Amino acid sequence: MKKVLTAMSGGVDSSVAAYLLRAEGHDVIGAMMKLFTDEAIGEILDASKGGGRACCTLSDADDARAVANRMSIPFYVFNFTETFAGAVMERFVSEYQAGRTPNPCIDCNRYMKFEKFLHRATELECGYIATGHYARISQESGGRFLLQKGADSTKDQSYVLYSMTQEQLSRTIFPLGGLEKETVRKIAEQQNFVNAKKRDSQDICFAPDGDYAGFIARHTGKPPQKGSFINQHGKILGEHTGIINYTIGQRKGLGLTAPHPLFVTAIDPAANTVTVGESADLFTKTLTAHDINLIAVDKISTPLRVQAKIRYAHAPQDATLHQTAEDRLLVEFAAPQRAITPGQAVVLYDGDIVIGGGTIM
Repeated sequence: MKKVLTAMSGGVDSSVAAYLLRAEGHDVIGAMMKLFTDEAIGEILDASKGGGRACCTLSDADDARAVANRMSIPFYVFNFTETFAGAVMERFVSEYQAGRTPNPCIDCNRYMKFEKFLHRATELECGYIATGHYARISQESGGRFLLQKGADSTKDQSYVLYSMTQEQLSRTIFPLGGLEKETVRKIAEQQNFVNAKKRDSQDICFAPDGDYAGFIARHTGKPPQKGSFINQHGKILGEHTGIINYTIGQRKGLGLTAPHPLFVTAIDPAANTVTVGESADLFTKTLTAHDINLIAVDKISTPLRVQAKIRYAHAPQDATLHQTAEDRLLVEFAAPQRAITPGQAVVLYDGDIVIGGGTIM
């Protein structure tokens, strides 16, 4: 029997994860991470105007507590608002202001679930933590832990977990890793969980309406600074509304008139310019990454054939991986890839095994 602190967000996945562990006879404690102050949640919901749903609200806590009570397990709410604000929200804002496009879900997993939450588990003398992620963990005969894709390819979340360390993998359980989402829903319905039919959260929790620029402006109290749209040769084509409103590959909302479609190809925060070009200008065969984490190996000594994803919804593409320095990876794709975006993660696979990943430079 294992003593497991289970992250329960109020959603169906984490609820079923806790149920499965309890059914296996483990000593399960449920807990929610409070990520926002009550005032912040009110501002988020007001700003979204019904356009999305924030997570970790009082309603979510009530749902999680109801499920925990049904299973007769303890349930706690941990106040992590200060850490979340600094490690996730501030990083999100600063990255956008630097002309990059971050993935805050990766930061939330890295700094909250598998760092702060795991530390709290240790304080509660829990040997393990569990989450509702669709991913799997295995262990090689030599002792190394491996991160693998979830069995449900439509829900696989291994991409946002690439930063996990060997210590974190050794103390983490993913009860849903081998299940299909449909099965998870059925289990919740069979147990009459209050959240059995609750819809999944699809957006960034602190910007549920998808208006990232609006969130940044509210968070900083500063309106975006206008600047110039330029072409590949530096010619001014018009005025942009602030670099936080754009990301690489964007076509809509540029407000430029041209005889052919224009796309954002580069963002320069120092010059406050947004470069636009044709679709063909978005394709490239190489990328470099830093802030790397390797899981399946200690280092890449020789060129390695891999499949690489450059964003969450990206289909893995054949590539060759080189480690050029202690904290640098070079990825050479077999075919040019569209809109490789600084700030996003590149995650590298060998079949369903995560080799590692890093932040695209």
